[in-house]
Amino acid sequence: MSEKLQKLLATVGLGSRRELEKWISAGRVSVNGSTAKLGDRAETDDRILVDGRPIKIVTDDSPRVLMYSKPEGEVSTTTDPEGRPTVFDGLPRLSRGRWIAIGRLDINTSGLLLFTTHGELANRLMHPSYEVKREYMVRIHGEVNEAMIARLTEGVILEDGVAKFQTVKAQHARSNDEHISSNQWFRVILAEGRTREVRRLWESQGVEVNRLKRISYGPIELPSFVRRSEFIELDPKQVISLFRAVSLKPPKFSEKSVLKDIRERKEKKLRARGNPYK
Repeated sequence: MSEKLQKLLATVGLGSRRELEKWISAGRVSVNGSTAKLGDRAETDDRILVDGRPIKIVTDDSPRVLMYSKPEGEVSTTTDPEGRPTVFDGLPRLSRGRWIAIGRLDINTSGLLLFTTHGELANRLMHPSYEVKREYMVRIHGEVNEAMIARLTEGVILEDGVAKFQTVKAQHARSNDEHISSNQWFRVILAEGRTREVRRLWESQGVEVNRLKRISYGPIELPSFVRRSEFIELDPKQVISLFRAVSLKPPKFSEKSVLKDIRERKEKKLRARGNPYK
C-alpha cells in the first residue's frame, strides 16, 4: 500500500514530515530513478534515494522512544557553535535513522525530554492541534495572588498571541529552600510548546522564574530513579500510549522487544531502591 513519500520517510526517523517536505521540494529525494516532487506516494519496496543514498524502508521495526532527564546547562540542538554540551551527546548510537527530539527545553530548564526514531510520532506530539499536555514544576520569585493565577489560566496576550496555562497549583514551600519567604513552587500544565512559553507567561505578570523543570509530556512522567543526564528506553506499553495520545495506529512489538522490556523493568526496580528524586 502506497503512502505519501514524506510520511514514509518520517517513519524511519529521517526527520519530521515538514522537514522532509522541504527535502522533496529541493530535489533531494528520488523514487525508482525519478526525482520526487511534493505529493508523490511510494511503497516500501520502491527504490528510494536521499541525496543519492538508498533508504531502506522497514515498517515492521519497533519504533524507539527514549526518556532523558535533562540538566540545566545543556542545549537542545545536535551541535552548538559555542561548544556547549547538547542533549544529544550521550544518546545511544543508531545503525540507521536518527534520534528526533520531541520539543525542546531551553538551556536553563531541566527535566523530561523525549527522543524517538519515528518522525510522524514526533511531528504529532509537537503539533499544537493535538494539544499534548506538558507539566512543569516552576519556582517563582515574587508575590503571586489569586488574581494573577486567574489571568494566567484565562489567557494572557504575549508577542506571539494569546497563551494560558490549563492549571496552576501552588505547592508547599520546601523546608530546605533558602528563600522560603520570597520563592514559591507551582505546578503548571499547558497544551502547547512555544519558545520559553512558561517563563514568558509568568514574566508577563511581573514575577521571576528562577527554577523550571518539566515533569511530564503527554502520558509519560519522569520517574524518580532517572537521575540528571541519564536516559532510559520506554517500554512497549509506554510507546503505545504515546501513539494513542496523538491518534496514530499503535505499533506491534516483537516477542524479543517484550522480553527485553520485562528484563529492563526488573532493572528499573532495582535501580529505584535508595535513589532520591533529583
